[in-house]
Amino acid sequence: MADDNTLSALVRTSFGKGAARKIRAKDQIPAVIYGHGTDPQHVTLPGHETMLITRRSNALITLDIEGTKQLALVKDIQRDPVKQVIEHIDLIVVRQGEKVEVDVPVHIEGESAPGTIHVVELNAITLEVSATAIPQSVVVSIEGLEDGAQVHASDVVLPEGASLVTDAEVLITSVSVPQLDLTTDAVDDESGEAAEAEGDVPSIEDEERSE
Repeated sequence: MADDNTLSALVRTSFGKGAARKIRAKDQIPAVIYGHGTDPQHVTLPGHETMLITRRSNALITLDIEGTKQLALVKDIQRDPVKQVIEHIDLIVVRQGEKVEVDVPVHIEGESAPGTIHVVELNAITLEVSATAIPQSVVVSIEGLEDGAQVHASDVVLPEGASLVTDAEVLITSVSVPQLDLTTDAVDDESGEAAEAEGDVPSIEDEERSE
């Protein structure tokens, strides 16, 4: 790699499951690049370097395809369901200054008021941002929020130049006081009382001993 987001790619001419297995056996990853009305281009990417880059969500990659540079955004990653190794990657062609829609993870920070808990309803929101300035996450603070507080998508502070695509009224997280399960408590109490009552009834053996 020339830098943190540049990968050398080779044009791929062999296809099918057998060809893909051979590629992966060489610690390489089959991929396809498409978008902007261009014909899909099949390439092979270096396994280890690609794995490191794609650890970041919405990774933007500069591909060096046998001497030709192409900016691409990771659209989809297919993994082995058991080993979790990357089996195939879909990439979308992007242009400098172009805006794209991406799902950005929501990071909750801080602690709500004492005695309360927070429930996360949405783990990511969709934003329209510059392809070269995609945020790794957006931060939602719940510091000091009281019972009944709610944070909606419209409340999220967006990075400069980003616009919200997700419905503004969608609930991100809510704060509440945990409720006791009174039904369970009542059943436990009744069970305890029944056990005590049974313990108070003398058995036949006890009566015989007393005689």
